Amino acid sequence: MKHKNYNYIIVGTGLAGCWAIDGIRSRDTEGSILLTGSEKYLPYDRPPLTKKLWFGKKKVEEIFIRPRQYFTDNKVDVVLNIRAVKLDAANKIVTFDDGSACQFEKLLLATGGSPRRLNIEGGNLDDIFYYRCLDDFLRLKAQMREGVKVLVIGGGFIGSEIAAALNVNKIDVTLLMRGEYLVENVFPKPLGLAIQDDFIRRGIQIFTQDAPVSIARSNSHLITRTKAGREISSDVVIAGIGIEPETQLAKSANLKIENGISVNEFLQTSSPDIYASGDNANFPYQALGRQMRVEHWDNATNQGMTAGMNMAGACTAYTYMPYFFSDLFDFGYEAVGLVDSKLETYADWQKENNTGVVYYIDNGFIRGIMLCNVWEKVEAAREMIKSNRKMTVAQMHGAIQ
Repeated sequence: MKHKNYNYIIVGTGLAGCWAIDGIRSRDTEGSILLTGSEKYLPYDRPPLTKKLWFGKKKVEEIFIRPRQYFTDNKVDVVLNIRAVKLDAANKIVTFDDGSACQFEKLLLATGGSPRRLNIEGGNLDDIFYYRCLDDFLRLKAQMREGVKVLVIGGGFIGSEIAAALNVNKIDVTLLMRGEYLVENVFPKPLGLAIQDDFIRRGIQIFTQDAPVSIARSNSHLITRTKAGREISSDVVIAGIGIEPETQLAKSANLKIENGISVNEFLQTSSPDIYASGDNANFPYQALGRQMRVEHWDNATNQGMTAGMNMAGACTAYTYMPYFFSDLFDFGYEAVGLVDSKLETYADWQKENNTGVVYYIDNGFIRGIMLCNVWEKVEAAREMIKSNRKMTVAQMHGAIQ
């Protein structure tokens, strides 16, 4: 890449990075912009990688956020397949792995996160999918055919979604997880167990409260040995055990790091001309009165937009309450706020463990709401949380339908 000076540099070609362009251009139509990322693709949506692409509801070419012409029309220089390796905050210089460097006035770290890896014998085998990006989907899809045996490690969002998607595609799926039930950090126990029973009825074998200790090749198969003494044979292993926020570039600039890159309400890091947004940003979640890092689509979109506006001279606090969503066979949900199974919960079911509203409660205050097969009620849920008033179970009953 050529050495050049820019008014704005965006590091990261995910949702937050792409939407930051809209934010910048809403206030500055002429300033020079560089968008750069380590993947070879233009910005794309990640949710279809575990959902619609597997169900035939979207094609790969339909997951890209903007067509190439958008970047030309907005006078954005796009440099792909290159990694930023050093950030000098004082001199406002970012250096890339090809040896080139660029100077900036404002920079956005929209670097997202990297998949957690298995720290076990065989954890670095090429046959293991640390499922995160479009290349992972394309490589996995090419190997899938009816009867292939897949071991999914991890029972959280990614693990449960990819297990369900593969099962629909007639793949033989085994799921191995540390928890007692699926998505244990989010679902109340009765709901998690009910969803897990549905997975089992559909033919997914599930081993709970267990973890891999080694993975090895054996002829054309992979053998995963577990703490409980199991030996699981599969053609493919997928690890969906969460992500770590990408902070290496921020560390090179000595920015404040605390469960991601610490930012203020304007999404500025400890160096005010450097911003962060998306999965890597630990921000003040104003409606909940706490610092949080949120790894979801809606947050990345809105934080990216706000960061871009502020880079271009706005002074807009990020007060938005992001929601997230998932689909596990016939169970779909949208959720907002702090949905943490360690909180007290109240489930207002219309149909038990299928249709209704789950409230997450802290000392009588509603901190999070999950809408289970209940649609177009996210705004009502937001307003209930933002009201910050104590509510009894009787008041919650029927409040959202």
